[in-house]
Amino acid sequence: MKTYSQKGTEIKREWWVIDASSMPLGKLAVVIADKLMGKSKVTYTPHIDNGDYVVVTNAKNIVVTGNKMTKKMYYRHSGFPGGLTELKLEEVIEKDPSRAIREAVKGMLPKNKLAAERMKRLRIFDGAEHAHAAQNPKEIK
Repeated sequence: MKTYSQKGTEIKREWWVIDASSMPLGKLAVVIADKLMGKSKVTYTPHIDNGDYVVVTNAKNIVVTGNKMTKKMYYRHSGFPGGLTELKLEEVIEKDPSRAIREAVKGMLPKNKLAAERMKRLRIFDGAEHAHAAQNPKEIK
């Protein structure tokens, strides 16, 4: 029996929709990263990007446990001396709710050439409405 290796021409992508208010941020990111990588498919091949599209709704209503709303920090640096900017999770959600989900998912993807393409297939919407109804996305429970 030979090991199966998927080819680029055999890729079939599906669309999935998930509600961000249905589970905590970390568990949500795990499910999304799994779909983006294609690990839930039988045809998973590590060096081929055979993942699916994921649409996330209700990004404003992210659920976190414990004191993460006030204790979890997001950092970025301008590159200049003293250019460190710190934001709490609640401030990030007020400013741009999709950033918290995007950074959580990005941290769970492998750091390789395929990561940027996988992140492009992640679509995040603040409310319950999304613009991808024509693709007939399946719902993740």
